[in-house]
Amino acid sequence: MTSSIFPCLGVILLETDGVPTKQLSASADNIIEFLVDEANNNLRADVFLSENIEGISRNATQRLILEGRVTLRKRPLQKNTRLQTGDILICTIPSPAPYEAKAENISLEIIYEDADIIVINKPRGLVVHPAAGHYSGTLVNGLLYHCRDSLSGIGGVLRPGIVHRLDKDTSGLMVVAKNDAAHQSLAAQLAAREMGRAYQALCIGRIKEDTRRIDVPIGRHHTDRKKMAPITQHGSKSREAVTHISILERLPRFTLVEARLETGRTHQIRVHMAYINHPVLGDPLYGPKKQPFGLEGQVLHAKGLKLHHPSTGRHMEFEAPLPEYFHEALDRARKLK
Repeated sequence: MTSSIFPCLGVILLETDGVPTKQLSASADNIIEFLVDEANNNLRADVFLSENIEGISRNATQRLILEGRVTLRKRPLQKNTRLQTGDILICTIPSPAPYEAKAENISLEIIYEDADIIVINKPRGLVVHPAAGHYSGTLVNGLLYHCRDSLSGIGGVLRPGIVHRLDKDTSGLMVVAKNDAAHQSLAAQLAAREMGRAYQALCIGRIKEDTRRIDVPIGRHHTDRKKMAPITQHGSKSREAVTHISILERLPRFTLVEARLETGRTHQIRVHMAYINHPVLGDPLYGPKKQPFGLEGQVLHAKGLKLHHPSTGRHMEFEAPLPEYFHEALDRARKLK
């Protein structure tokens, strides 16, 4: 079980997904009670909270503890306290002030734009929308400055116009809706699997098959709330996830692949490539701890995008060339024997 904190709403939403820890209650005052079970025995309190409250960092949980907002047996908790089976933690999370994304003059690489849509080539390192720890300097902040009042409101005040997302360190093409009708059309194309999205990824190891269909459901990782995971057990909470890969180039220690999404789950390509034991090079979550070339961030680029225009129905195709960081990693990989 995990809790999601949404600063724009000042509420806590609960999601049950098979984590053995039990959350006993949550009130409108953001007071949460956790029952520690055997699987979490002897775990540090700050680690426990950061893993079981989605959207909150370990530093944030430590601040809550230092401020006396977490109690155990009616006494303020110490951050290095080791939890025992049967312990009941009471955590009070202060309601944050309402937040609305602000316009910021951020440089955007615009591939195409009209009255309905805008296609962006997102650089690596740019967060798509405001969230915990990233309330400014995001793609949405830049879009609000560029588009002024011309963005779909369906995504809410933190995600105006956002129909689909890319991870912070994934570069490449995104389409953004400039009005609600366009948003609904694009969302329907995604749901019907009519929007084509092609990625290129540099993966660790040599993949034998020329083509492969990876059909493995994906769900939230059962202990690490920041990760997704392949879910192969029947009855576990997950969503269908299908990725089609084809080999573009085999190198002595790496493989350059094209990955086409049939579905669009969080971290889908990264999870699926790790599942077949060929993680994306540089991936800090799903790859090896010690990365070749000391890379920090996955070598993954959304290169192609196909869609039907929301107003005219015209078939449209876009392509973004591989960025410099990708070429640099590829050149280094080619030199290894």
